[in-house]
Amino acid sequence: FSAGVCCCCAALRPRYKRLVDNIFPEDPKDGLVKADMEKLTFYAVSAPEKLDRIGAYLAERLSRDVVRHRYGYVLIAMEALDQLLMACHSQSIKPFVESFLHMVAKLLESGEPKLQVLGTNSFVKFANIEEDTPSYHRRYDFFVSQFSAMCHSCDHDPEIQTEIRIAGIRGIQGVVRKTVNDELRATIWEPQHMDKIVPSLLFNMQKIEDIDSRIGPPSSPTGGEKEENPALLAENCFRELLGRATYGNMNNAVRPVFAHLDHHRLWDPNEFAVSCFKIIMYSIQAQYSHHVIQEILGHLDVRKRDSPRVRAGIIQVLLEAVAIAAKGSVGPTVLEVFNTLLKHLRISVEFELGDRRSSAGSTTFSTSSKESDERIVQNAIIQTIGFFGSNLPDYQRSEIMMFIMGKVPVLGTISQALDTSHLGDLGTRRIQIMLLRSLLMVTSGYKATTVTNALPPPFLDPLLSPSLMEDSELRQLVLEILHNLIDRHDNRAKLRGIRIIPDVSDLKIKRDKISRQDVSFMKKHGQQLYRHIYLGCKEEDNVQKNFELLFTSLALTTIELANEEVVIDLIRLAIALQDIAIINEDNLPMFNRCGVMALVAAYLNFLSQMIAVPAFCQHVSKVIETRSLEASYFLPETIFKDKCNLPKSLEKHEKDFFFLTNKIAESLGGSGYSVERLSVPYVPQVTDEDRLSRRKSIVDTVSIQVDILPGNNTDDKVDNTEEITFEALKKAIDNNGLEEQEKEKRRLVIEKFQKAPFEEIAAQCETKANLLHDRLTQILELTIRPPPSPSGTMTITAGHAHYQSVPVYEMKFPDLCVY
Repeated sequence: FSAGVCCCCAALRPRYKRLVDNIFPEDPKDGLVKADMEKLTFYAVSAPEKLDRIGAYLAERLSRDVVRHRYGYVLIAMEALDQLLMACHSQSIKPFVESFLHMVAKLLESGEPKLQVLGTNSFVKFANIEEDTPSYHRRYDFFVSQFSAMCHSCDHDPEIQTEIRIAGIRGIQGVVRKTVNDELRATIWEPQHMDKIVPSLLFNMQKIEDIDSRIGPPSSPTGGEKEENPALLAENCFRELLGRATYGNMNNAVRPVFAHLDHHRLWDPNEFAVSCFKIIMYSIQAQYSHHVIQEILGHLDVRKRDSPRVRAGIIQVLLEAVAIAAKGSVGPTVLEVFNTLLKHLRISVEFELGDRRSSAGSTTFSTSSKESDERIVQNAIIQTIGFFGSNLPDYQRSEIMMFIMGKVPVLGTISQALDTSHLGDLGTRRIQIMLLRSLLMVTSGYKATTVTNALPPPFLDPLLSPSLMEDSELRQLVLEILHNLIDRHDNRAKLRGIRIIPDVSDLKIKRDKISRQDVSFMKKHGQQLYRHIYLGCKEEDNVQKNFELLFTSLALTTIELANEEVVIDLIRLAIALQDIAIINEDNLPMFNRCGVMALVAAYLNFLSQMIAVPAFCQHVSKVIETRSLEASYFLPETIFKDKCNLPKSLEKHEKDFFFLTNKIAESLGGSGYSVERLSVPYVPQVTDEDRLSRRKSIVDTVSIQVDILPGNNTDDKVDNTEEITFEALKKAIDNNGLEEQEKEKRRLVIEKFQKAPFEEIAAQCETKANLLHDRLTQILELTIRPPPSPSGTMTITAGHAHYQSVPVYEMKFPDLCVY
C-alpha cells in the first residue's frame, strides 16, 4: 500500500520536475542521461514559460548536492544547465539566467577548486551567448570580486594555484566580454570594478619571465599556451580590456595601473612598468594616447617628492609612451609634456643642490649617491624631451625650440624663464646646462629651408647672450645647437676635429647656392655670430673641444652662408683673432694664445681651398709650412697633444709665422674681391646686455672709457693718471706732435667711415648714443625729483618698479598753501 502511495505521489509531481529528476542517474559516475536530457531540452524549448521553474529546481538540487559534497551530481546539474542555456534563446530566458548565475555563484563560493573551475567554465560559456534584449537589472559585482580573488590564489599546491588563477582570469575576461556587449557596459568601467580587475591582471602578468619578448603590438600565442600560462592569459585579457576602452572610461582603466606599481614598488627597477605601458599604448586606440600621457604626467607630479630612482623610472615610462604616441596622434599635450618635464628638471636641480648644501664639509656615500641619482633623473628628462621633440613635425618643433629657449635663465629676459633666483649662481648654471642639453636634443636632425626660419631673432638673441658664455660647457652647448640649425647638408661630421685639411675636395662637402633669405640673414645677424665666435676665443677656460667647435662654426658658416661679402668679414674676423693671441690684451694663458693661432690657421686653410684663389692658398700654405718647421705649436696637430712645449712669448716671432692682411688683400684683389674693408680692423658689436652683464664687458675691448655708474665698485677702478714729470710737460708744450696726432686720428676716422661695413658703424654709434642716454637719465634722476604725493611715487630699482606713498601729515606745503 505504501509503495502505491509513493508511486501515486510521484505521478502527481509537476512534469518539469520529473524531467529534471530523470536526467540524474543512480550512479553519478554514469554521467548525464542523454535521452532524458533531450526530452528536457525539447520540453524547455516547447514551453519556454517553464524555464524559470526548471532553473529554480535545478538550482535547488545543485545547492543541496554542494552542501552534501555530492560533486558528481553537481557536475551533471551544471552540464544540464549549460545545454539548456545554449538551446534556449527566447525572452523567457531572463529568469532562467538569474537561476543559472545563482548556481554559478554557489560554486564559486564553495572554496573547492574543482567546483570553482566548473562554475567559471559555465560562466564563460554564458558570456559568449549574445542575448536578444539587454538586461537592465543584472549586475556582476559579485563575479568581479570573486574572479579577482581567484586571480590572487595562494594555494600550497602549485598546480591547483595555477588552475584557480587561470579560472579567475578567464572569468574576468568573460565579465568584460559580457558587459561590453551589453548596453549597460558602462558599469564595468566604474572605478570600484577597475580597481579589482586591473590589479588582478597585473599581478599575474608579473610572472612573465622574459619581459622583453612580450613588448610591442599584440601577439598571437597558440591556444594551448594561453590556457596553461596565467601570465599570457592575463596579458591578452588586459589588451582586450584596453582595446574596448573609450574616451570616457580610459582614465578609469589606467589609474589602477599606477596604484599597483606604487603599492608593489615596481618603479625601481621599472622593467615591468615599462612593459605595462607599452602594452597599454599599443592596445588602446591611437586617438586616446594623450590621455595616457596626461595620466603619467599627473602621477609624476604626485610623486615629485619621492626618491630620484622612482622619478627616473616614471620618466622612463613616459619616454616609452611618448615614443609610441609620437608616431600617431599626441593631441593637445605637446606643450604640457615639455612644461611638466622642465618643471621637474628644475625640481631635480633644487634637490641636488639641497643635498650638496646639507653635506657641506662631510663627504658621505649616501649624499654622493643621491646626487648621482638626481643626475639620472635629469638625464632621463633630457632624453625624453629630445626624443619627443625629434619626433614632432618641423612646425611644432620650432615652437618647442622657442618654448625651451624662453625657459633658459638669460640676463634681461625674465618673462618666461624658470625661476632660479633662490638657486644661486650654481643652480642657475645647472639649469642653463640642462635646458641647453634639452634644446640640443630637440634641434638634432632639424632641417629648415632657410636659416632665418631656424634662427629667428627671439631665439637667436638669448642663445648668443653673454649670460650663456659664463662657462666652457655652456659655450660648447650653444655652438653645438648652432651647428644643428646651420648645417642643412650634414657636413658637420666631415669637419669633426680641428686640423689642417690637406685637400678639402676629398671631404666631398655638399652645398647649395646662397639664397636671398640667407644673404639677408647675414646682413642682419652676421655681426652677432662673429661677435659670439670672437668672444668665445677670448675665454680663459677654453679646452680643445671649444676650439674644435669654434672651427666647425666658422667652417659651417662658410659653407652655408658665405657670399663674397661674408668671406671678407670672416677673414677680418680671423685676423682679429690672430691679433688677440699676438697682442694679448686680455692676459690669456699661452695655451689659449697658441690654440687661437692654430684655430686661425686651420680655418684660413679651409677657407682658402673653399674659395679657390691660388694666391690666397699659396700665402696660407707658406705660413703653415713655416710654422710646421719652426713653430709647430701654432698648428692644431701639435698644440692639442697631451705634451706640447709652449713658447715663453710670441713677441719675438717674425712676420712669416703670421697671416698678413696686406698679403691677403693682394691675393684676393686680383680675383675680383672687394678688399677695401680688409684694412679696417674687426671690432665686435656691443649690445645692451654687455652693459648689464656681470662678465667683463666688451665695452672695454672697444676702448670706450665711460663710467656708467660712478660711485659703485670703487675698489675695482684702475687709476690711469699719468705721473707728471718734466718730460710729460715738454711733450704737452710741443704743438707739432699734437697736430700730427690729430691729423692721424681724423684720417683713421674718415677711412673707417669709408671702408667699414655699415653694420659696424651703426653698432658703434648706437653704443655711444646708449651710453650717453644712460648718463643723462642718471643725471636727470638725481636732479629732477617729482613732489611727494599721497598716492605714491614710483621708483625703479634693479629694473623693478616700487611705489612709496607719503602720508599727508608728513608732507611740507608752501606757506601760501597753508591757512
